[in-house]
Amino acid sequence: MSGRTSRAAQAARAARVAPPRPGRTSRRRRRILLVPALISGCACLAACLESAGGRAPDGQDEGWEITVYYTAVESFHEGTPPTVVRGCRQRECSFGTDLLGTFPAGFVQAVHDEGTGRITSAPLAGSMLNWSYDTGFWLDDIPSDTAGRALVPFRSAAADSSVLPAGTTFVIEECGVEEDGSEIDPSACEALRRASWEIRDEFTPGLGGERHLDLYIGEENIPDFTENSPLYLTGIGARIRVTGPRQSQ
Repeated sequence: MSGRTSRAAQAARAARVAPPRPGRTSRRRRRILLVPALISGCACLAACLESAGGRAPDGQDEGWEITVYYTAVESFHEGTPPTVVRGCRQRECSFGTDLLGTFPAGFVQAVHDEGTGRITSAPLAGSMLNWSYDTGFWLDDIPSDTAGRALVPFRSAAADSSVLPAGTTFVIEECGVEEDGSEIDPSACEALRRASWEIRDEFTPGLGGERHLDLYIGEENIPDFTENSPLYLTGIGARIRVTGPRQSQ
């Protein structure tokens, strides 16, 4: 799908059919192309990193909130009421009215919240059902990021472009704690720490926050993913290390 808005869209929480954990908010996406301002911002970050010896300036590496987003999978939402979905049959379209299919309501809601979903039922099995606040639903062959590239599990990440411009790479050094102060599952934290992340996505302006990162972890792989997967987490007080200001290719 294209662009990302954020889990921090507070108004969207009340509209969710089945909110996950308390405090989590739905992720909204938008399809936009990266603009020259982001490139100039990346150049600015490069200068700052050079003067700071490779570290993000002004203590920017500490005190982050990390959340995750994922691609929903239709088969894990069977049993919820069928919902007719209308939209676009191709990318270059907005708010279409074509009949895309009938899917489980839980799957449609997850696509609305997360932005991407893999269809597993005929005749569209293998296709992606995507959603963006400024586009509506559409069919695609990839779960795409802001620039129209495929999201890459444990690589693609979103941030406010004014804080970490597109192309910035980073690693997570500490995951912080859950919103209620409890420990984050060690194996889940280790999976996030092993990855090398790149800002390839972005929040809708005003919804991400100065120290908020959203990390793409791929497809859901168990029923009730948001309740049962240790990877579906929020890390408060996380620490990151910026490793490069390069522009994405």
